[in-house]
Amino acid sequence: MYKISMVSLGCPKNQVDAEQMLYSLKQAGFVIGVPEAEADAIIINTCGFIEDAKSEAIENIIEAAQYKVDGNCKAIIVTGCLAERYRDDVTTEIPEADVCVGLGSNGNIAEIVKNAIEGKAQNSYGDKEALDLNGKRILGGWPFTAYLKIGDGCDNCCTYCAIPKIRGRMRSRTIEDCVAEAKQLAAQGVRELIVVAQDTTAYGTDIYGESRLCELLSELCKIEGIEWIRTLYTYPERITDELLHLLAREEKLVKYLDIPIQHACGEILKRMNRRGDSQSLLALVNKIRATVPDVTLRTTLITGFPGETEQQYEELHNFVREAKFDRLGCFTYSAEEGTIAAEMPDQVDQQVKQDRAEHIMETQLDIASAKNEAKIGTVQRVLIEGWDDYIKCYYGRSAADAPEIDGKVFFMAKEQLLIGDFADVQINDTLEYDLLGEQI
Repeated sequence: MYKISMVSLGCPKNQVDAEQMLYSLKQAGFVIGVPEAEADAIIINTCGFIEDAKSEAIENIIEAAQYKVDGNCKAIIVTGCLAERYRDDVTTEIPEADVCVGLGSNGNIAEIVKNAIEGKAQNSYGDKEALDLNGKRILGGWPFTAYLKIGDGCDNCCTYCAIPKIRGRMRSRTIEDCVAEAKQLAAQGVRELIVVAQDTTAYGTDIYGESRLCELLSELCKIEGIEWIRTLYTYPERITDELLHLLAREEKLVKYLDIPIQHACGEILKRMNRRGDSQSLLALVNKIRATVPDVTLRTTLITGFPGETEQQYEELHNFVREAKFDRLGCFTYSAEEGTIAAEMPDQVDQQVKQDRAEHIMETQLDIASAKNEAKIGTVQRVLIEGWDDYIKCYYGRSAADAPEIDGKVFFMAKEQLLIGDFADVQINDTLEYDLLGEQI
C-alpha cells in the first residue's frame, strides 16, 4: 500500500488534527510514519496564524517537493490552517503543492491522498464545522504525554487574530466525549494530559450555556493512570475562584496556569478587543499566587500593536518587572490580512517592535534566572523524556514546564531509568531557562 509521511506545524491543537488524520490513513491501509524520501505522498499540516508561520509552511512545502525529484513522492498535500485560510491560492501560488485540503475535509483525507498519488489530485473544502472533534488518533509525540482538545474555533474576536475566520465559532465537545477520549489515552499509557482549546476557560459556554471547565477537570482527575493534568490557554477574565480552588485542591492538576494576556496597557487591550489593564491583571496574578501556592504562571505578550506609544510600551515593560511571570514569551505584532487591527492607523515600525520584544525578553531572562536559582537545593518531580548522548544524562520536565515551550531538567542518575517514568531530582545548578540536578 502507499506510504505516507507527514510534517505537522504550529500549535498543539493542530497536532491533534494531524494525529486524527494519521489514524484515518492507517485505517485505510496506508503505511504511515515513513521517511520523506520513501513516501509516495507527503502531507504538510500547516499553521497560518501569523506571517512567520506562513513562511515556515511554505518552506516546508518547497523542501518536501524536492522528494518528487530525489525520492518516490508523487504528491504534496497541504492541510491545516494555511490551507483553510487561503484555499485555492495555495496550489495556485505554490505550484509545488498538488492538493489543498480545508479543515472540513480532514475526514476524507485517505481518499484525497489516494487520488492525488494516482494522478487525480483535487482540492477539497468541506464545511469547517464538519471537522470531527471526536476522531481517534495516533499520537505523534511521546507515548506518555498527549493533548486533549476540548473544543475548536473561537468567539473572542480579538482584533489582531484570524483564528475565528480560519476555524470558525467556538465548538465545545461534551464532557462525556472528552472523558472517554482521556480514558482511551490513559489505557494507551499516557500519564500527562494537556488540556487545550483556543480558550479553555470558555469551554462549554456554547453547549451548556456556561463554562464547564472545572467540572471537566474534576472528571479527568478521576481517571486512573493519568498523573499530571495541565491546562493551557486560560483567559484572564474567565479565571474564577472555583478554578483556582480546584487547582489548589486537586493533586493531579499541576500547579501551572497559562494566561495569554497579550498586553498590560488598558488602552491597547481595548483596541485588541481584550479586557483589563495593568492594575487588574496584577491583582489577578497576586490572587492566583495567594490561592495556589507554588503556582507556575506563564503568559504571552505582543509588542508593537498599532498605535502602541513608547509610554504604553513602558507600562507593559514595568508590568513584566512587577508581575514576575515564571514563563513568558514575547512576540512582535503581525498585521494579518482580514483582521481589524491590520487596517488600524499608526502601524509601528518593524524594528521598533523587535527592539521592544527583545528588551522584554532580556528582562524576563533575569526574572526566570532568579526564579530558577531559587530552586537550587529543592527536589523536583520530573517526567523523564529521554537520554542526552552528548552530555550523558537524562532529561525531562518538571510540573512547572509544558512541552516544547518551557525549559527542561537535565539530571544524572546512578541507575538505568525508563523513559516516561517519573524521577525525584535534586536541583544543583541552573542554565538560563533549564535546571541541572541529580536523581535522589
